[in-house]
Amino acid sequence: MAAGLLLKMVAFCVWALFWLGGTATVSTTAFAGGEAVVVDARSAVAVTDDDFVCATLDWWPPDKCDYGTCSWGLATLLNMNLSNKILLNAVKAFSPLKLRLGGSLQDMLIYGAGDSQQACTPFVKNTSSMFGFSQGCLPMHRWDELNAFFQKSGAKIIFGLNALNGRVPMPDGSLGGPWNYTNAASFIRYTVNKGYDIHGWELGNELSGSGVGARIDADQYAADVIALKHIIDSTCQGNPSKPLVVAPGGFFDAAWFTELVSKTKPGQMDVITHHIYNLGPGVDDHLIEKILDPSYLDGEASTFSDLQGILKSSGTSTVAWVGEAGGAYNSGHHLVTDAFVFSFWYLDQLGMSSKYDTKSYCRQTLVGGNYGLLNTTTFEPNPDYYSALLWHRLMGTKVLSTTFNGTNKIRAYAHCAKKSEGITLLLINLSGNDTNHIYVTSEGAQTRSARKEGRRFGHIPGLGLAAEITREEYHLTPKDKNLQSQQVLLNGNVLATDANGEIPNLEPVQVEGKQPIIVGPYSIVFAHIPSFYAPACR
Repeated sequence: MAAGLLLKMVAFCVWALFWLGGTATVSTTAFAGGEAVVVDARSAVAVTDDDFVCATLDWWPPDKCDYGTCSWGLATLLNMNLSNKILLNAVKAFSPLKLRLGGSLQDMLIYGAGDSQQACTPFVKNTSSMFGFSQGCLPMHRWDELNAFFQKSGAKIIFGLNALNGRVPMPDGSLGGPWNYTNAASFIRYTVNKGYDIHGWELGNELSGSGVGARIDADQYAADVIALKHIIDSTCQGNPSKPLVVAPGGFFDAAWFTELVSKTKPGQMDVITHHIYNLGPGVDDHLIEKILDPSYLDGEASTFSDLQGILKSSGTSTVAWVGEAGGAYNSGHHLVTDAFVFSFWYLDQLGMSSKYDTKSYCRQTLVGGNYGLLNTTTFEPNPDYYSALLWHRLMGTKVLSTTFNGTNKIRAYAHCAKKSEGITLLLINLSGNDTNHIYVTSEGAQTRSARKEGRRFGHIPGLGLAAEITREEYHLTPKDKNLQSQQVLLNGNVLATDANGEIPNLEPVQVEGKQPIIVGPYSIVFAHIPSFYAPACR
């Protein structure tokens, strides 16, 4: 009894200290010289989709090789083992995970739908063809198998359609003429008749601007997007919800994207997608240096900002997604883009893109190549899988303006917490030497007890105080302090699936709210601060 009374008295003193320091969750004025993250919680600067995290699946055959290494194996749409327990559980853990099906070979893929006049044959290596492979085909029995997996796993599917059918060479080197959508329309009809739920249909892959392998002018592309919209509207007539119209799945080119948006507004194109491989080729020996360089990471902000500006000024209802992002092109780099160090780049991209109203971000890949969230052979999660899952479970849709007053080696992002009170803060430490002790303060925040009628002292805390002044922290570090490790520790414990292929529980540590957030060298911290009440999060 006496011990309980003493505990309450101590708790009251701590509570009083919180309030006398100001309205922030932790007031830096009480800790002279401390480093601080300042969160402006008065209003959201952007809003993402609830299922912001997205991943891709590709079409490459096993003999797709880069720099003498063949990294795709049996991990793509035409050949992956859909009965693998880890694969199923990895997708189910997101409930739901958006999956974008596409990639370089999608514009060389036909569909074995009922009225197809062509033989349905697989991709075959052909060095004289675009991307080194002949035309391939998706058999409908495989499409049926894939959809059975998607339904079982709860995935939301965006399918990338072949946009090159019917094209003719133009004098300027581009491909012209209207899109021949006959085969695509048959495939869409087959899909609808089977009752398969497709979240969106995306037209083409990397044909925007100067293109990769081929390019199409924006004027013609806009006409083709409108044609796709008509196909979807007519095929899905009477359905309560229609799939999204998505395009162009290419690299950002301001003039090209501006024209596409202008000629598809206000409501012909739901989503505009762009790709990101800002680290250069996978063979680059300086990838880790780039990932750990704050200035290099900042370089991609202009793309997000410029695209946001185009959409805001155009009067369109179109929203932006990152449709494919693998960081390093040509299949990534083993023990970099599939290792712990890549979570610095990946989570920074999620944080940065969300600030600029990007609604969804599709990682290349879920599995396949050297940049998969899952191991290409075993499907065991790589470190970035757990980074993605923590983001998905902790970071809500409302994005808050966040600044850090210390070293530029700390990257800081904050969102309203997901399905919970308060905010979630993401801290990334790009330094291998420094441990940072970081306090959190804000403009426009109050602890929960101050909500009642705007009173500074809302109530005398009692048994519920622990919830008021504690937070949940998730610290990610590489195994053996090796940045190129493919195993990650959560709060000091290795994360791995069990014998049944189940994804492990992601358990936080409870930390007293008055203590700073300790961010160790080369580490990542998610901190859920439930007592941090923000007007933006109402």
